[in-house]
Amino acid sequence: MAPSDPPKAKNKSLLIGVSVLFVAVAAGGGVAIYLLRDWSAPAKARKLQNPVPATDESIAAGKMVYTHRCASCHGEKGDGKGEKAGELSVDPTNFTDAHEMSLSTDGELFWKISEGHRPMPRFKDKLSENERWELVNYIRAFSAPRENP
Repeated sequence: MAPSDPPKAKNKSLLIGVSVLFVAVAAGGGVAIYLLRDWSAPAKARKLQNPVPATDESIAAGKMVYTHRCASCHGEKGDGKGEKAGELSVDPTNFTDAHEMSLSTDGELFWKISEGHRPMPRFKDKLSENERWELVNYIRAFSAPRENP
């Protein structure tokens, strides 16, 4: 009688299963690290000065861009509660949080708008430089102190 080989078949099957599991965990971990990593602008971007004055006109122009490109995720009120916010892998920024907004320079906001970071798209190729600066001016308006009438 010849000895049977079922232990070798089981070992091969187990090795394949462990290999598939390892690849799945590694891929998932890579995605998680990518999505959770810090989204910091480079020092050069932090130092950029906004060349577009925050006038009523530039803020109104930024609002037009925001309404068309940003409100669905960041919310009409800039609070990060847009209609698509729940579908995203990360919460959109709440532009109404004055403290958090004070931690970013105009240059950082401009860089983030320009470069994007999943799930936010890159707008460098979709909006002009002037439109992106106007958008920074409008975004700043969400956390600006309100004047009492």
